[in-house]
Amino acid sequence: MKNYKLLTPGPLTTTENVKKEMLFDHCTWDDDYKAITLKIREELLELGHVNNEDYTVVLMQGSGTFGVESVLTSVIGDDEKVLIVTNGAYGERQVDIAKHAKIPYTTYSEPYNKIPDAKKVAEILKKDPSITHVSMIHSETTSGLLNDIEAVGKVVKESGRTFIVDAMSSFGGVDIPVKEWGIDFIVSSANKCIQGVPGFSFIIANKAKLIASEGKARSLSLDLYDQWKTMDKDGKWRFTSPTHVVLAFAKALEEMKEEGGIPARSKRYYDNNHLLIERMKEMGIDTYIKDHQGPIITTFFYPEHHTFSFTDMYQYIKERGYAIYPGKLTDADTFRIGNIGEIYEEDIEKVCAIIKEFLEVNKSE
Repeated sequence: MKNYKLLTPGPLTTTENVKKEMLFDHCTWDDDYKAITLKIREELLELGHVNNEDYTVVLMQGSGTFGVESVLTSVIGDDEKVLIVTNGAYGERQVDIAKHAKIPYTTYSEPYNKIPDAKKVAEILKKDPSITHVSMIHSETTSGLLNDIEAVGKVVKESGRTFIVDAMSSFGGVDIPVKEWGIDFIVSSANKCIQGVPGFSFIIANKAKLIASEGKARSLSLDLYDQWKTMDKDGKWRFTSPTHVVLAFAKALEEMKEEGGIPARSKRYYDNNHLLIERMKEMGIDTYIKDHQGPIITTFFYPEHHTFSFTDMYQYIKERGYAIYPGKLTDADTFRIGNIGEIYEEDIEKVCAIIKEFLEVNKSE
């Protein structure tokens, strides 16, 4: 069987025990299975530092984008308007969702290497009282930036608006006190920092605001309120759930606790990231992001005067045990390396040694 580790922002490399959980076929109506769903929801509240009086958790079939689309199309009414804050491809994807669903929206955009300014958000909200919601990305994996959702959340709360955060690639790998930071809806996915496998997203939602969204949904299958009403009774999903993925996720949560929770996992990710950047700089390879670099994925410039293609480098590295990511920028020649999942410092040392070897073999004339 082919075996290589993923240096990506998710799906990512999982443990053998997480994989083994998927060998069991569970019935969706079984009480034991529904109990697993209820336990997952409770544990996600704990990770977000919130309780079930003020917040609740909804699991939604599909990828992370399904979760984001579920929130945007379920909680913003026809007579409401969302400010979408963008500085990368995933903020722009939210704009696409709004266009397709005909959600009233406006945008505030920054370049891919600059974080949004909370003061500018405050100014926009002051000038446009028709804006009822603000939505932005936390870890923008287009570049590797970690946006300041705490500062933005503060001005959104002060203005009395609803705050939506896509924390797809950060939740579980970066500590996020959801209520304290003024977040009303935060979205992440099973196959990111909690280190499960792809198949569902999850939303930690302000319970009062979720209840107030009843009847606003533009989709049947992505109706966040209806999904919650069914799931909140006894753990039953509305439609067929990804049973194997749910079992794997429950195991991944268990392993996360054993590692030491978010503090320990975050430290491992940050240590990986710092070591990666240090080793790449030793080879003359610089980072695209200078400030606000997140611990999830890093964008690197190609060496000057390089003569190789990304495909050449990718295949060389993959054959030796690791898979990296192509760049996602249109204005720069870059590639990306993630360091989340079952990745440790020894993996960072190994992949950097492979890259160094590749550069030696492919020296520019």
